[in-house]
Amino acid sequence: MPSKLKIHSALLTVGLIYGANYSIAKVLMPDFISPYGIIAIRVLVGTAMFWLVHAIQGGEKIKYKRDYFHFAFLAIFGVAINQLMFFKGLNLTNPISASIIMTTSPITVLIVSYFVLKERITTKKVIGIMLGATGALMLIGADGFSFASDTFFGNFLILINATSYSFYLVKVKPTMMRYQTLTVVKWVFLFGSFMVLPFGIGDLLTVNWAGFTTEAWFSLLYVVIATTFFAYLLNAWALNFVNPSLVGYYIYLQPVFSTIIAVVFRNDVLTFTQLAYTSIIFFGVFLVSYNPSKQNSF
Repeated sequence: MPSKLKIHSALLTVGLIYGANYSIAKVLMPDFISPYGIIAIRVLVGTAMFWLVHAIQGGEKIKYKRDYFHFAFLAIFGVAINQLMFFKGLNLTNPISASIIMTTSPITVLIVSYFVLKERITTKKVIGIMLGATGALMLIGADGFSFASDTFFGNFLILINATSYSFYLVKVKPTMMRYQTLTVVKWVFLFGSFMVLPFGIGDLLTVNWAGFTTEAWFSLLYVVIATTFFAYLLNAWALNFVNPSLVGYYIYLQPVFSTIIAVVFRNDVLTFTQLAYTSIIFFGVFLVSYNPSKQNSF
């Protein structure tokens, strides 16, 4: 088993990659390419990279035919819903709000684990769930609870994304115990590509590539290589050795990195209201995740 330092370093890197992605991806949308067009590129290139690297390493055969159906099931939540909701939502809201809402993931992981894995939920955790949900709803509706509001709808889609990814983290863990990391990710992405292409292929075919600036090309490469290839691999690799909750906890770092980058490079503003709602969410997550008897465990 790898050292704790290596595992935590991998998860820290993922947090940094995703934290920066909120602002970097915004460069592309909607002036250069639509959200669904980005997803089409991301999944197509990502799938090709995963399959190429896995082939170079020698590959791994699938043991049972039923596992293909499981990969397709994982693709629904880990690729299709996750990515479609994230990029569409990010296009409508701002990087700081989006990253803060993502911190609800540990709470949704707990809820999903309760229904899927039958894990016990204590009174303290119920209070934490309620606080986290309250903070998220207040942040989502900061500009009013109306689907006519782009910001509200964007924040709502980000919440769906967070919930979908939490379900993926819980369900993919047993699969990681049976197959290599690359084996799982390459099949999940292959099935996911068939799911997202109908949404993005039309937008992808109308992209004006000649109009791309250097900044736009850098942003696209970052989204495809860093956020897709490296982040998915590092997260999946870490799941071989830790539980989904620990992976979820590292999402707390995303709003920190995202806020710093958004404020410094995009001139976004972190408001007192956002800080207040974030505090409510973080306190709820603290109640959900704090367990003195397991402080030193994975």
